[in-house]
Amino acid sequence: MGIDLTTARRNSVLDGLADSDLGDLLPDLGHMPLPAGLVLHEPGQPIDVVHFPLLGVVSIVADLGTDLLVETATVGREGLVGISVYLGAGRPTERALVQVPGEGLTMSAHDFRAQIAEVDGPLTTMLRRSALALFTQVSRNAACNRIHTVRQRAARWLLMTEDRMDSPSFELTQHFLAQMLAVRRTSVSEVAQSLAEEGCITYTRGQITIIDRPGLRSHSCDCYDAIRNATREALAGI
Repeated sequence: MGIDLTTARRNSVLDGLADSDLGDLLPDLGHMPLPAGLVLHEPGQPIDVVHFPLLGVVSIVADLGTDLLVETATVGREGLVGISVYLGAGRPTERALVQVPGEGLTMSAHDFRAQIAEVDGPLTTMLRRSALALFTQVSRNAACNRIHTVRQRAARWLLMTEDRMDSPSFELTQHFLAQMLAVRRTSVSEVAQSLAEEGCITYTRGQITIIDRPGLRSHSCDCYDAIRNATREALAGI
């Protein structure tokens, strides 16, 4: 079964296209599940497929060796996984892996390059905006990781994850979150327990549910609003 316009518009980059322009892309799009832990591309390896997430969270991480991964950015339904292909690099410098399971649309790198051959075409315009949003997120993440507490960063991460899901409940292990925040698992356990005691979340067997979003936002740093607003403005062309 082919991809329809309604499904494709669940991704914000694709949603920024007119029906006629998006319709031209549909024959080149496929659908695939994004299970947790799936690696979408490795550093230094050619990217054969780009992904437009519809649901879930993909982490862009730097592998520092000895099982130490540091998250530099996350991509959800607001973006594209494989932005280096658009930028003309082809070989990424970081790893992309699914952290929160979901689903996405795929396009071969060959077809993708053909679609962006028009420098000022509608798809390339949306991709420029998406790249700007990603750059803002990477820059803000670097500052946030240096200045803000684990509690603030964890709250921000959970809020950003809920924004990319269709439900306030999603799968996420403490081990995975600790890796992404570059802290010890015990630190994440303490934060999760405190947020649960304050009624912001529940956490059971790898399943997190946000039950008090305003309360959780009160524990987050300002980086959440800064990244969300910058992404919305970039994709809207403001």
